[in-house]
Amino acid sequence: MTTAPERNGTTSIAANGYGRPASPRIRLHRRRIAIDHPDQQAGERLLADALGAVDRDALHGILKQLMKASAIGQKPDEANLAFMVSMMKSIAPRDSIEAMLAAQMVAVHAMAMRSACRLAFIDDLAQQESATRALTRLARTFAAQTEALSRHRNSGERAITVQNLSVQDGGKAIVGNLTQHANMIVAEAGSSDGRQGAVA
Repeated sequence: MTTAPERNGTTSIAANGYGRPASPRIRLHRRRIAIDHPDQQAGERLLADALGAVDRDALHGILKQLMKASAIGQKPDEANLAFMVSMMKSIAPRDSIEAMLAAQMVAVHAMAMRSACRLAFIDDLAQQESATRALTRLARTFAAQTEALSRHRNSGERAITVQNLSVQDGGKAIVGNLTQHANMIVAEAGSSDGRQGAVA
């Protein structure tokens, strides 16, 4: 019986692409970050695009921050760093704000998982309560960060949904789904053009 040759998981995912070009992996050498790509400049550009970094300084700054956040026992962990970089790529930040927020999100997620692991092995009640509080705060922070990213991507607009509407005799209504955003301005009654309640 013959089997297909084993393929590297990263390569197969990159081949599928998920709609994005593959970006290089990160390696740690004596606590230094190395981009695993035959052409260093091309590798930096690919990784910068994937992480939403506007230039080389931004890219290396984010990578160093992630490296510190990946530490286990005060030593940076390459597997944790690779996971964090991969999660940032999947968030696909589109500007500097999103890049910083995505980096914070993956760091908070990593800390939350460490807290959850710690909680699973604690027998002391006081330590359990402390770990539970830490995990709860981190989970809430992550949820707030997700909401902040969503608001930023939607330019701060909040959709308004009207569920119940009554129409009097002689009135007109639209049947179907209608979305109006909060940044739409409603003209005040008695405005100069004579319309009342008109949407600008």
